[in-house]
Amino acid sequence: MSKIVWITGASSGIGEALVYEYFKAGDKLIISARNRDELFRVKGNCQNSFNVHVLPFDLSETVTLQNKAEDAIKIFGKIDLLINSGGVSQRGLAMETDLKTEQQIMDTNFWGTVVLSKAVLPLMIKNGGGQIVVISSLVGKFGTKLRSAYSASKHALHGYFDSLRSEVYDKNIEITIICPGFIKTNVTYNALTGDGKPLNLMGDAHEAAMTASVCAAEIVKAITAKKEEVYIGGKETKAIWLKRFFPKIFSKKIREAKVT
Repeated sequence: MSKIVWITGASSGIGEALVYEYFKAGDKLIISARNRDELFRVKGNCQNSFNVHVLPFDLSETVTLQNKAEDAIKIFGKIDLLINSGGVSQRGLAMETDLKTEQQIMDTNFWGTVVLSKAVLPLMIKNGGGQIVVISSLVGKFGTKLRSAYSASKHALHGYFDSLRSEVYDKNIEITIICPGFIKTNVTYNALTGDGKPLNLMGDAHEAAMTASVCAAEIVKAITAKKEEVYIGGKETKAIWLKRFFPKIFSKKIREAKVT
């Protein structure tokens, strides 16, 4: 049976790859991001795309998001699966990053996700259930250099949605948090520097990393299995266990790590 799937961050990277996965599965899609033209490019890549609806907006403009969610619900009448994939990364030292940039990162990654999720929850509950997916990051579990605000926004997502899961478990609402490591996307290229300008460079680790399409396939498996939290990537995922069981060794290694 087909689902109504709303994917943010759908114009590139993991979000775009997820669009293709769910389109192939025969689901009806609402795809969102800031760049309208890129969303229509993605839609155009879906053959017979009458079941792919473009809804552009900026996640950081949080005051508009309740209305955007209402618009999304009107398209097909409900949302079965919300995948919060939209976000922005950071490449700037904490002491050199201005507050405006840090607020933009928090608004986009944390508050945007929270507002949209809260907006669709009442209808999901009324319809008997649904699933909310949060694309976090491995740095939602630990911090590294150059990512203080980004890591904070992802940590915040874990705290919020772990709490939400415990509040809606008896209403047939599933919450899945996905933590990708290095994935070959433009996330580093688009990452914000201290003054809010994009880095415009591809990180070495991302260049040689898992592709977005492989990552998306793994994410779909986790969503279908209704996993609560999943780590996807290469050897970098082992850092979570290193931090948990050998925190001092982890701290030394993370200080020495070359991160871009």
